[in-house]
Amino acid sequence: MPDQVSVKFPDGSAREYSSGVTGAEIAAGISKSLSKKAVAYSFDGELRDLVDPIETDGAIEIVTRNDERALELIRHDCAHVLAEAVQELWPGTQVTIGPVIENGFYYDFARNEPFTPEDLPVIEKKMREIIARNMPFTKEIWTRDQARKYFSDQGESYKIELIDAIPDDQELKIYRQGDWLDLCRGPHMRSTNDIGNAFKLMNVAGAYWRGDSNNAMLTRVYGTAWADDKQLKDYLFMLEEAGKRDHRKLGREMDLFHFQEEGPGVVFWHSKGWRMFQNLVSYMRRRLEGVYEEVNAPQILDKSLWETSGHWGWYQENMFAVKSAHAFTHPEDETADHRVFAIKPMNCPGHVMIFKHGLKSYRDLPVRLAEFGVVHRYEPSGALHGLMRVRGFNQDDAHVFCTEEQMHAECMRINDLILSVYADFGFEEIEVLLSTRPEKRVGDDASWDYAEKVMMEVLEEIKEKSDGKITTGINPGEGAFYGPKFEYVLKDAIGRTWQLGTTQIDFNLPERFGAFYIDANSEKKQPVMIHRAICGSMERFLGILIENYAGHFPLWMAPMQVVVATITSEANDYAASVVEKLRAAGLLAQLDDRNEKINYKVREHSLAKVPVIMVCGHREAEENTVSIRRLGSRDQTSMSLADAISSLAEEATPPDLVRAAAGKNA
Repeated sequence: MPDQVSVKFPDGSAREYSSGVTGAEIAAGISKSLSKKAVAYSFDGELRDLVDPIETDGAIEIVTRNDERALELIRHDCAHVLAEAVQELWPGTQVTIGPVIENGFYYDFARNEPFTPEDLPVIEKKMREIIARNMPFTKEIWTRDQARKYFSDQGESYKIELIDAIPDDQELKIYRQGDWLDLCRGPHMRSTNDIGNAFKLMNVAGAYWRGDSNNAMLTRVYGTAWADDKQLKDYLFMLEEAGKRDHRKLGREMDLFHFQEEGPGVVFWHSKGWRMFQNLVSYMRRRLEGVYEEVNAPQILDKSLWETSGHWGWYQENMFAVKSAHAFTHPEDETADHRVFAIKPMNCPGHVMIFKHGLKSYRDLPVRLAEFGVVHRYEPSGALHGLMRVRGFNQDDAHVFCTEEQMHAECMRINDLILSVYADFGFEEIEVLLSTRPEKRVGDDASWDYAEKVMMEVLEEIKEKSDGKITTGINPGEGAFYGPKFEYVLKDAIGRTWQLGTTQIDFNLPERFGAFYIDANSEKKQPVMIHRAICGSMERFLGILIENYAGHFPLWMAPMQVVVATITSEANDYAASVVEKLRAAGLLAQLDDRNEKINYKVREHSLAKVPVIMVCGHREAEENTVSIRRLGSRDQTSMSLADAISSLAEEATPPDLVRAAAGKNA
């Protein structure tokens, strides 16, 4: 170990310290105020306890409680306090593991009587008492024998199992907070008081030990923790809003779709939902017209093709395979087709086959093939989640076959299309991330170097063209195994982010399938293949739209645009004629002439999120008018029928058709 270490600071300066200097000592040497605020430090990107010694040269950053990196520590420490609170309240409860997760933490407990939601306020109260004790977190290094004996004496059999799983070459760390301690990798903040009180226990659930159904069932307590009360309140408000916007709930209320056990992970579309789905597909088709050639590849293909593509080796566990029923029932029949076919999990190999059919010249490139293809991928039943996570779905998939020189222009063309589509659906806050080469990959370094160089140039151009509206960033090592990619992440109405569109460079499939074109020198050359998706899964995109709009769709997207409701039976004939005229103007209209009170009808159609309710009574019939009530408003507006239809027809025109009519099609 050297006597001196060189420590580099964020401003680029460096200082020499005695080897073994701690983060706390360095913070104190900078300023008293920083020393009071510091809760940890980062050394060469690794978070450490403030008291950890520095024994090598490296870069340091002092982490204060309002640093984003401290949020993970707040949640980690909160999990420890949760475990201590439970054992104080219910002695004999075994604690198992308590990791940090997105937006919070959990801890699994072994107890004869599982916890209930009614226990959570009691535990929270005890946690606040422990935090107020301001007990320091201290780290100790124990031997395995010492740790096994201690936890055995405490009756903590799960901790002994965890100790035995730690490799022998790793230190066994114990963290104390007062008299209570836990096995933990760390790091932690200075004391329990650093956690603050911006936390809340959310719910309880059952969880098998180590996720194995053959093991004991434990009780998992979930919590969320934040740096301050405002962040906590904002998060809880977002959860409340998310609950109201749940696409599964709205799907039932709007009569759009359902799921059932006989078809796990596949959607049963109802007429309104299917109309909405087809409306989305029609919009996307119009956006691709004149630029892409729409194709359709087979749904099932011999597994040999998937072996060539590599999917059978890399992706087999997520694929569905089939044989003919006759081959299953008559395995001895040599005349039966016993081949194994795979249901396609993606469209790319089929598109390579279409590209290969017929000789291509460099003059034919780029070739842009698009497909609204149905694909099937196996997802564990526990991972299925409405439209967001399914086993069968439609992809708005496309593949561009081009030369290396055309890559930049094609990536920019794709980017402009993606951003324009998102804008039409009301998404303006977009982040474009470039994911670079992973450790395990195919293709030579020269190809990766070139592709990443081009995509970095494209990323810079995206940033410049956006005038600050689009944010960009790098995801190091997160590229596909076959090439770098762009990921498009959008933010919805309540601040949640969704990763949707992708642009991916592929060196792998054209080579595997021997795809080529004839270049200007009459030689065969491998094309660059660019995978492109905008919505990705059309089902998931619709789920996101339902939640983003909370079912209050713009008129052009609504599955039912207008309901004409009668006040009295005397207006039935007039209302029916209104519906006919609305439909003639291209609007989706429905008649409600039931013998029900008008307030009942309005409530029912409002629950179904119908954007416009036209009310027709005796007076409207006489005057050839309608009373219009908008979703979410209690006010009614009286208009002439002709003006109402003209106004609604204009409002219901999709944005791309509005641009086309104005001669400004993007």
